[in-house]
Amino acid sequence: MMDHKYIYTSLTRISDLNSKDFGLKKIDRTQWDTGDYVVCKILDPGSNNILTLELTTGRMRGVIGGESIVGALGERHATLEATGTWREVGDDLRMHVLTAAGLLGKLTSKSVFIPNMMEVVYLGHVMRYGNKVRMQDFVVSIPMVPFKTPVVLFTGTSMSAGKTTSARIVTNLFVQANYRVVGAKLAGAGRFKDILAIKDVGAEAVMDFVDVGLPSSIFPRIPYKERMKLLLSYIENQQADIAIIEIGASPLEPYNGDIAIKLIRDQIKCTILSASDPYAVYGLMKAFEIVPDIVTGIASNTIAGRAMVEELCGVKALNLIDFSTTPELKQILTERTGFLL
Repeated sequence: MMDHKYIYTSLTRISDLNSKDFGLKKIDRTQWDTGDYVVCKILDPGSNNILTLELTTGRMRGVIGGESIVGALGERHATLEATGTWREVGDDLRMHVLTAAGLLGKLTSKSVFIPNMMEVVYLGHVMRYGNKVRMQDFVVSIPMVPFKTPVVLFTGTSMSAGKTTSARIVTNLFVQANYRVVGAKLAGAGRFKDILAIKDVGAEAVMDFVDVGLPSSIFPRIPYKERMKLLLSYIENQQADIAIIEIGASPLEPYNGDIAIKLIRDQIKCTILSASDPYAVYGLMKAFEIVPDIVTGIASNTIAGRAMVEELCGVKALNLIDFSTTPELKQILTERTGFLL
């Protein structure tokens, strides 16, 4: 039976916390670490659309001040939205819900356009048998296998640039053509909705860095690489025809997107870049020597934006949300991947 004592945020979806007992204990901050499961009490629910939390099902739930949540300590560094880390939590033990998925840490900066974030106070670490319970305790270990699945890569110049929408459109095209699709997100901050959006349009399976025990992909580089190799083995085991893979942040942000891209580079057949503006496309291409096959997102919304992308960067700009671009999109995907759409 579901335990209603706490709100279990979506970062607990790999765990059994909502079905099996656990204890609670305050631990000195020197013993805290990324991926630790903790319980916090809501002090201030925040403002506007921040008043909801993402549950283990991906559904959003409204909150009331005074309720307690189970989430995971982590870090966020979103260029256009907010930054924060558990490392900055002070003696008052107050912190913020950095994403609706239950990523917990002290807010260090935020955009003026973002409403006030939910403020919480630390009640203690989730404990079992005298040990703190961590996300990595629930990671399923499997033999590592070489990654051979062809990839359509979705990356962006920043968060909220339109990657998930574009990935959903492309997934749908492959599913409609009767190909087996697996969806995955290798970098970013934990939100279940991003990969569920791919599942909603017919992907056989979806997975992300949460499945290998990370609340966000801000993590030491060598251990991150090992976790990604495990995640890629999960993906390979699906034996899909095509993998729709999202790097959920700009490779210039500290989310290890550059490592993720290197690990799958040999399998990337087509790259679709969601951009907030044409100059960002130029900057990303220069920084990472990535030449996207298609630029979409906010930068492609107008004729002016598309013209500037094509003139400045010499790459194709398509507004994928506009249904009239679908034939051209299908043609490019067929040419790049070899799959007839």
